[in-house]
Amino acid sequence: MPDNTTQAKRDDRPDEARRARLSRIFDEDAELYERARPGYPTELYDDLAELAGARGGSRVLEVGCGTGQATVPLAGRGCRITAVEAGPHMAAVAHRNLAGVSAVEVVTADFESWPLPEEPFDAVVSASAFHWIDPAVRMTKAADALRPGGALAVVRSQHVMGGTEEFFVKVQRCYERFDPDTPPGLRPPAAADIDGSDHAEEVARSGRFGPTVFRRYEQDLTYTTSDYLELLRTYSGHRALPEAARNGLLGCVAGLIDGEYGGRVTKRYLIELGVSHRR
Repeated sequence: MPDNTTQAKRDDRPDEARRARLSRIFDEDAELYERARPGYPTELYDDLAELAGARGGSRVLEVGCGTGQATVPLAGRGCRITAVEAGPHMAAVAHRNLAGVSAVEVVTADFESWPLPEEPFDAVVSASAFHWIDPAVRMTKAADALRPGGALAVVRSQHVMGGTEEFFVKVQRCYERFDPDTPPGLRPPAAADIDGSDHAEEVARSGRFGPTVFRRYEQDLTYTTSDYLELLRTYSGHRALPEAARNGLLGCVAGLIDGEYGGRVTKRYLIELGVSHRR
């Protein structure tokens, strides 16, 4: 089969025709999302402080906080946070995770229609969520939320080549069998081949921000079979499959991990931070 590394679609570039529907699918099982989704490396928060001013005492608007996986560390660094989350079940878990933290307010609302407060923010942060916001709104509203010189910080994640590489080659047979939209021969791209220019270009087109500065981090996470299946169940594309196809896919993946990899595989993530300052 051909190696489609150079043509691999970014994990964080949803099909616009299905973006609105898929953006809500995570809320179906917020507890699973909280349990299975990985957090972010410490270096990311160091760079958020340095590049975006997300540090003690700063006013931060978090767009799409989910269950609070980035909110909790930011609050721990002394940020005063307004966290907006469209999914009521996700927001409920975030409320629970941030109980007793007086400097954080979790708001259940669509960012697109949520009325901005009069006082501007020092930073707008969005971790693995900005691509779900309506592209006709997200840049303009983020800029409107910021003080002059304030920072928009967007975090994106991508599965890249590394970890248990042979498994991610073989598992494509499962996807090709049970998900007809799977391109034949698809492979995780090398981290060096991931292009972040689409975000920088969108920022530049808005005319509201200066140049985008990027930082990148790689992390390897090892999963047992059950943990990896839980992770897959949190992905919008997997959740959107018909039940029979989804169950068949997960069974096929589990059989491969247990049968050939001793019940454990390692996945490599590329996490990319892009910071742009409002003009």
